[in-house]
Amino acid sequence: MSTSLFTDHYELTMLAAALRDGTADRPCVFEVFARRLPEGRRYGVVAGTGRLLDAIEAFRFGEAELELLERTNVVDDATLSWLADYRFTGDVDGYPEGELYFPGSPILSVRASFGVGVVLETLALSILNHDSAIASAAARMVGAANGRRMIEMGSRRTHEDAAVASARAAYLAGFTATSNLEAARRHGIPTAGTCAHAFTLLHDSEEEAFQAQVDALGAGTTLLVDTYDITAGIKTAVEVAGPELGAVRIDSGDLGVLARQARDQLDSLGAKNTRIVVSGDLDEYSIAALRAEPVDAYGVGTSVVTGSGAPTAGMVYKLVEVAGRPVAKRSSHKESRGGRKNALRRHKDTGTALEEVVFPNAQTPELGPDDRLLPVPLVRDGQRADGLDTLAESRERLRAALVTVPWEGLKLSRGEPAIPTTFL
Repeated sequence: MSTSLFTDHYELTMLAAALRDGTADRPCVFEVFARRLPEGRRYGVVAGTGRLLDAIEAFRFGEAELELLERTNVVDDATLSWLADYRFTGDVDGYPEGELYFPGSPILSVRASFGVGVVLETLALSILNHDSAIASAAARMVGAANGRRMIEMGSRRTHEDAAVASARAAYLAGFTATSNLEAARRHGIPTAGTCAHAFTLLHDSEEEAFQAQVDALGAGTTLLVDTYDITAGIKTAVEVAGPELGAVRIDSGDLGVLARQARDQLDSLGAKNTRIVVSGDLDEYSIAALRAEPVDAYGVGTSVVTGSGAPTAGMVYKLVEVAGRPVAKRSSHKESRGGRKNALRRHKDTGTALEEVVFPNAQTPELGPDDRLLPVPLVRDGQRADGLDTLAESRERLRAALVTVPWEGLKLSRGEPAIPTTFL
């Protein structure tokens, strides 16, 4: 799929001017980083790297795109000719997907001529900002759930393409499954779901609705029991499916109180193994509040696909080096640090992270036995590097990274980043 016009007008304006004055071929380094974390967050999660590499491979300007640019006079003929032959031919290094990041972390480094690299800004930021925001919020929810099953159910609360990307990012962060079948097709994510209230309302009685669902899907299905009266709904669900009923879902009301009542009732009816799934405007805070309740799984929608109040990671794409010379923006409150960078994370011998160190790429500090370099090769000469993590491996990377975060850095309360960043 071509993503060629997923670029901004101003990027092509810069390209056209650079081609005219001869600076488009200057070797450059662009970096992606976040100046700060979203308010109250203590760490960020890098997500979207795999999607970005796919998009870079597909980034082309075909006949339809070039015709639009010509007809609307966005660029001149010389730029159109240059775009017709566009292929990304540079190198990319970056934090692997599933790695944690902090303010100033050099999350992505793009090395290419100015022309080749500048047109990727919108593409890179749109993917990394969205997916990292979703994964960062989802990781907090997974932590709050404390090992219980998590189902992403937010497709109806966001754009159709964002829904698939959100499901992938949530799964990376540790969600168990998604209700989005396209995410399963594209990314191999397990799916889960049950009927909505409309199915119950369709039938003449709740019993008829439950019977139809059990007949179609078996007693192991999940029955939605709060369309009318929850107590009556649970009683009917067990009568229809028997004590081997898979689960009941509660989607409204005081979920903690209702979960306790549901557990007591299910146990009294002999359905001791029937699980309780709750949903309905959950976020990391409400999930944490339910930790002591007999809840077996959470279904999360709006909050996860909108980054739980932080729908973008706030990352920027900045030029930091031209022909080997560091360059930096000096605007107030938007300063950048010049020069290509690398980063390492220092740890205690127990594995707890102590510090993130960002340093000039040519000056690697001495590595201690528990230090770890963070960026890895992602693209070389326009070709994806070998041996990059699968989505499953990225999930495991994040799980292992979160284990290294100091305990206070995992709190949901507002606070400073989990570990400090030092710039050399």
